[in-house]
Amino acid sequence: MKKIILIISAALLFNGCYIVNRLGGTYYRFTQSEYRYHSLENIQLAGISLGNASSISVSKLASIATVLAGGSTLQNIPFSMTLNMDVTNPNKSAAFLEALDYAIRVNEMEFVEGKMDTLIHIEAGETKVVPIPISVDLKKVINRYTQQRVTSEMSAFLGITPNEISVTMELWPKFTVGNTLIKSPAVIPVTFNLGGDN
Repeated sequence: MKKIILIISAALLFNGCYIVNRLGGTYYRFTQSEYRYHSLENIQLAGISLGNASSISVSKLASIATVLAGGSTLQNIPFSMTLNMDVTNPNKSAAFLEALDYAIRVNEMEFVEGKMDTLIHIEAGETKVVPIPISVDLKKVINRYTQQRVTSEMSAFLGITPNEISVTMELWPKFTVGNTLIKSPAVIPVTFNLGGDN
């Protein structure tokens, strides 16, 4: 009986160490990686396709202003886009994860929380564009803050106004151990500025 208990204990200890080591290695490589803003694309606001932030046409600006200004009378304001980040892995080993949870704030305004279930694999020394899919009902954000603030922050975020904004992302890497998806217990903070002289 003692032998069986020792074998089970050793197996549990081995699996526990394996999970901790794998989580630690993956987490460490992603904390050591460099994150830079790349672009915003596939922007959709209330059914209006806006394309990329760098090429929103003048004809679309009036539509955006109308939607954001009419926020108090609309039931919902669906907004989606892809935020692309350049991620550079400076480590001597590849950085990888199976999924990612994230939260984004724009000028300290809680903007969106989401999940990405796409495998990310970045070789040692490689820079890869990592697309973060974003989908949010701006009506809920307006209800939490004010229509004026949301309009101001979103206009700067999309490059419609030249105001500088700070975008803060909190990233929780996830990877599979056995058949279980494990979420990192610690967050990776990423901040970049948009607008102004940037």
